[in-house]
Amino acid sequence: MISIKNTLVSEDLLDQEFVCDLSACKGSCCVAGDGGAPLNDEELETLESIYEDVKPYMAEKGIKAVEAQGKWVVGEDGEKETPLVGGKECVYVFFDQNNIAKCAIEAAYRDGKIKYKKPISCELYPVRISSYPEFEAVNYHKWHICKPACDCGQKLKIPVYKFLKEPLIKKYGYDWYKALDFAAEKHQK
Repeated sequence: MISIKNTLVSEDLLDQEFVCDLSACKGSCCVAGDGGAPLNDEELETLESIYEDVKPYMAEKGIKAVEAQGKWVVGEDGEKETPLVGGKECVYVFFDQNNIAKCAIEAAYRDGKIKYKKPISCELYPVRISSYPEFEAVNYHKWHICKPACDCGQKLKIPVYKFLKEPLIKKYGYDWYKALDFAAEKHQK
């Protein structure tokens, strides 16, 4: 683990290589699993305020699930998360012409309808953050459905922390990322 400000960062972020390959995985991380995307408290209000702008991008079954469950839910672990459609995909998922799962929130963002890209937990995946009273643990989450991303990352020789540079800076700031990059250089020597 590497200590940077109020975080403990797993060395897996430096050692593991990862680049999403949607053509191979078809966006499985938005469809598989036993819970929705983790949400922080600020994102709850955001989801409430952007919903009408996101709704036109959503699949009909996602809209029906939001009407039944709400724009966010409390999961089995007591944490706030996006709801699921029938225990499977995130309510904010739609499928493109190639049957690739895409995010309706991100589609609205890309079209300039909203200023919020998507939940930070989604932007940061495969990194998962656990909050504790004194620090946050920043860990790499290894999941078999991401094998194509690991293969692509190995081929391109891009470690997780470099692939996720933009969302890590968004979450922790440029100085934090610069410290992580410095630690990675020392770690590799």
